[in-house]
Amino acid sequence: MRTHIPFGLFLALLALATPAAALEPTAPIPAAHEELGRSLDELIGQLHDLGGRWREHFAPSPRGERPLITLMLRYKDELGLSADQVQSLERLRADFQREAIRRDADLRIAVMDLAALLEKDPVDLGPVEAKLREVERLRVDLRLARIRAIEQGKSQLTAEQRAKLRTLLAEPEHGWPRPRRGAALTPRADRLFSF
Repeated sequence: MRTHIPFGLFLALLALATPAAALEPTAPIPAAHEELGRSLDELIGQLHDLGGRWREHFAPSPRGERPLITLMLRYKDELGLSADQVQSLERLRADFQREAIRRDADLRIAVMDLAALLEKDPVDLGPVEAKLREVERLRVDLRLARIRAIEQGKSQLTAEQRAKLRTLLAEPEHGWPRPRRGAALTPRADRLFSF
Protein backbone atom coordinates (compact mmCIF):
# COMPACT_ATOMS: atom_id res chain seq x y z
CA MET A 1 0.00 0.00 0.00
CA ARG A 2 2.90 2.34 0.67
CA THR A 3 4.03 2.10 -2.95
CA HIS A 4 0.53 2.96 -4.14
CA ILE A 5 0.43 6.28 -2.22
CA PRO A 6 3.51 7.90 -3.93
CA PHE A 7 2.33 6.62 -7.29
CA GLY A 8 -1.15 8.01 -6.63
CA LEU A 9 0.31 11.39 -5.61
CA PHE A 10 2.36 11.48 -8.78
CA LEU A 11 -0.72 10.83 -10.92
CA ALA A 12 -2.68 13.52 -9.03
CA LEU A 13 0.08 16.10 -9.56
CA LEU A 14 0.32 15.15 -13.22
CA ALA A 15 -3.45 15.57 -13.62
CA LEU A 16 -3.34 19.01 -11.98
CA ALA A 17 -0.36 20.20 -14.06
CA THR A 18 -1.75 19.08 -17.42
CA PRO A 19 -4.64 21.60 -17.65
CA ALA A 20 -2.36 24.47 -16.55
CA ALA A 21 0.21 23.59 -19.18
CA ALA A 22 -2.48 23.33 -21.83
CA LEU A 23 -3.69 26.88 -21.08
CA GLU A 24 -0.23 28.51 -21.49
CA PRO A 25 0.51 29.86 -24.97
CA THR A 26 3.29 28.05 -26.71
CA ALA A 27 6.19 29.89 -28.31
CA PRO A 28 6.61 29.22 -32.01
CA ILE A 29 9.24 26.59 -32.61
CA PRO A 30 11.19 26.81 -35.85
CA ALA A 31 10.35 24.04 -38.22
CA ALA A 32 12.82 21.21 -37.99
CA HIS A 33 13.16 21.00 -41.76
CA GLU A 34 14.27 24.66 -41.91
CA GLU A 35 16.95 24.12 -39.27
CA LEU A 36 18.04 20.90 -40.94
CA GLY A 37 18.19 22.65 -44.31
CA ARG A 38 20.43 25.41 -42.95
CA SER A 39 22.69 22.89 -41.24
CA LEU A 40 22.97 20.85 -44.42
CA ASP A 41 23.82 23.96 -46.45
CA GLU A 42 26.61 24.82 -44.00
CA LEU A 43 27.91 21.24 -44.06
CA ILE A 44 27.89 21.15 -47.86
CA GLY A 45 29.80 24.45 -47.99
CA GLN A 46 32.41 23.16 -45.55
CA LEU A 47 32.77 19.88 -47.45
CA HIS A 48 33.14 21.82 -50.71
CA ASP A 49 35.93 23.93 -49.19
CA LEU A 50 37.61 20.83 -47.79
CA GLY A 51 37.38 19.10 -51.17
CA GLY A 52 38.95 22.11 -52.88
CA ARG A 53 41.83 22.16 -50.42
CA TRP A 54 42.27 18.37 -50.80
CA ARG A 55 42.40 18.67 -54.60
CA GLU A 56 44.87 21.56 -54.42
CA HIS A 57 47.14 19.53 -52.17
CA PHE A 58 47.02 16.12 -53.85
CA ALA A 59 45.81 16.55 -57.42
CA PRO A 60 48.34 17.10 -60.15
CA SER A 61 48.38 20.74 -61.02
CA PRO A 62 48.42 22.18 -64.52
CA ARG A 63 51.77 22.35 -66.29
CA GLY A 64 52.34 25.98 -65.30
CA GLU A 65 51.61 25.27 -61.64
CA ARG A 66 54.05 22.43 -61.01
CA PRO A 67 55.88 22.45 -57.68
CA LEU A 68 59.23 23.07 -59.36
CA ILE A 69 61.26 23.61 -56.21
CA THR A 70 60.01 20.32 -54.77
CA LEU A 71 60.80 18.60 -58.07
CA MET A 72 64.28 20.11 -58.08
CA LEU A 73 64.85 18.69 -54.62
CA ARG A 74 63.35 15.32 -55.56
CA TYR A 75 65.80 15.03 -58.49
CA LYS A 76 68.79 16.50 -56.62
CA ASP A 77 71.00 13.49 -57.43
CA GLU A 78 70.04 13.46 -61.12
CA LEU A 79 70.63 17.22 -61.32
CA GLY A 80 73.87 17.05 -59.37
CA LEU A 81 72.81 19.71 -56.87
CA SER A 82 75.44 20.81 -54.37
CA ALA A 83 74.75 20.85 -50.62
CA ASP A 84 74.50 24.65 -50.78
CA GLN A 85 71.96 24.49 -53.61
CA VAL A 86 69.86 21.93 -51.71
CA GLN A 87 69.95 24.05 -48.55
CA SER A 88 69.02 27.18 -50.47
CA LEU A 89 66.12 25.45 -52.25
CA GLU A 90 64.82 23.97 -48.99
CA ARG A 91 64.95 27.41 -47.37
CA LEU A 92 63.09 28.97 -50.32
CA ARG A 93 60.40 26.29 -50.14
CA ALA A 94 59.97 26.63 -46.37
CA ASP A 95 59.83 30.43 -46.57
CA PHE A 96 57.20 30.27 -49.29
CA GLN A 97 55.14 27.70 -47.36
CA ARG A 98 55.09 29.97 -44.29
CA GLU A 99 54.13 32.96 -46.42
CA ALA A 100 51.47 30.94 -48.25
CA ILE A 101 49.87 29.85 -44.97
CA ARG A 102 49.62 33.46 -43.82
CA ARG A 103 48.28 34.69 -47.15
CA ASP A 104 45.81 31.79 -47.36
CA ALA A 105 44.47 32.64 -43.88
CA ASP A 106 44.00 36.28 -44.91
CA LEU A 107 42.22 35.12 -48.06
CA ARG A 108 39.87 32.82 -46.13
CA ILE A 109 38.96 35.61 -43.72
CA ALA A 110 38.24 37.98 -46.61
CA VAL A 111 36.03 35.33 -48.27
CA MET A 112 34.11 34.89 -44.99
CA ASP A 113 33.65 38.65 -44.74
CA LEU A 114 32.39 38.74 -48.32
CA ALA A 115 29.90 35.96 -47.58
CA ALA A 116 28.59 37.93 -44.58
CA LEU A 117 28.13 41.02 -46.75
CA LEU A 118 26.21 39.00 -49.34
CA GLU A 119 23.79 37.65 -46.71
CA LYS A 120 22.36 41.11 -46.01
CA ASP A 121 19.08 42.06 -47.64
CA PRO A 122 19.40 44.25 -49.61
CA VAL A 123 23.05 43.78 -50.49
CA ASP A 124 25.09 46.99 -50.26
CA LEU A 125 27.15 46.88 -53.44
CA GLY A 126 29.82 49.38 -52.31
CA PRO A 127 31.27 47.25 -49.50
CA VAL A 128 30.74 44.07 -51.55
CA GLU A 129 32.76 45.50 -54.43
CA ALA A 130 35.56 46.60 -52.10
CA LYS A 131 35.69 43.19 -50.38
CA LEU A 132 35.58 41.34 -53.70
CA ARG A 133 38.51 43.42 -54.97
CA GLU A 134 40.39 42.61 -51.75
CA VAL A 135 39.72 38.86 -52.20
CA GLU A 136 41.03 38.94 -55.76
CA ARG A 137 44.06 41.03 -54.77
CA LEU A 138 44.91 38.47 -52.07
CA ARG A 139 44.62 35.63 -54.61
CA VAL A 140 46.89 37.44 -57.05
CA ASP A 141 49.40 38.23 -54.30
CA LEU A 142 49.54 34.56 -53.28
CA ARG A 143 50.04 33.38 -56.83
CA LEU A 144 52.66 36.05 -57.51
CA ALA A 145 54.55 35.04 -54.35
CA ARG A 146 54.60 31.45 -55.63
CA ILE A 147 55.94 32.50 -59.03
CA ARG A 148 58.55 34.67 -57.35
CA ALA A 149 59.71 31.71 -55.20
CA ILE A 150 59.91 29.44 -58.26
CA GLU A 151 61.97 31.99 -60.15
CA GLN A 152 64.34 32.32 -57.19
CA GLY A 153 64.62 28.53 -57.12
CA LYS A 154 65.38 28.32 -60.83
CA SER A 155 68.08 30.96 -60.43
CA GLN A 156 69.88 28.61 -58.03
CA LEU A 157 70.49 26.13 -60.86
CA THR A 158 73.19 26.28 -63.47
CA ALA A 159 72.27 26.30 -67.17
CA GLU A 160 73.16 22.59 -67.40
CA GLN A 161 71.02 21.74 -64.38
CA ARG A 162 68.06 23.66 -65.83
CA ALA A 163 68.43 21.77 -69.11
CA LYS A 164 68.56 18.45 -67.23
CA LEU A 165 65.47 19.40 -65.19
CA ARG A 166 63.62 20.32 -68.37
CA THR A 167 64.51 16.88 -69.79
CA LEU A 168 63.43 15.09 -66.60
CA LEU A 169 60.10 16.90 -66.49
CA ALA A 170 59.37 16.02 -70.11
CA GLU A 171 59.73 12.27 -69.41
CA PRO A 172 56.39 10.49 -68.75
CA GLU A 173 57.80 8.41 -65.89
CA HIS A 174 58.34 11.62 -63.94
CA GLY A 175 54.63 12.39 -64.00
CA TRP A 176 54.45 14.90 -66.84
CA PRO A 177 53.21 13.72 -70.24
CA ARG A 178 55.55 14.29 -73.13
CA PRO A 179 54.20 15.89 -76.32
CA ARG A 180 53.36 13.47 -79.14
CA ARG A 181 56.20 12.61 -81.52
CA GLY A 182 56.57 15.20 -84.19
CA ALA A 183 54.24 17.59 -82.40
CA ALA A 184 55.75 20.95 -81.70
CA LEU A 185 55.28 22.52 -78.31
CA THR A 186 52.58 25.12 -78.25
CA PRO A 187 53.72 28.69 -77.58
CA ARG A 188 52.32 28.34 -74.05
CA ALA A 189 54.24 25.11 -73.45
CA ASP A 190 57.43 26.67 -74.83
CA ARG A 191 57.03 29.49 -72.33
CA LEU A 192 56.40 27.08 -69.47
CA PHE A 193 59.43 24.94 -70.26
CA SER A 194 61.77 27.87 -70.66
CA PHE A 195 63.52 28.45 -67.39
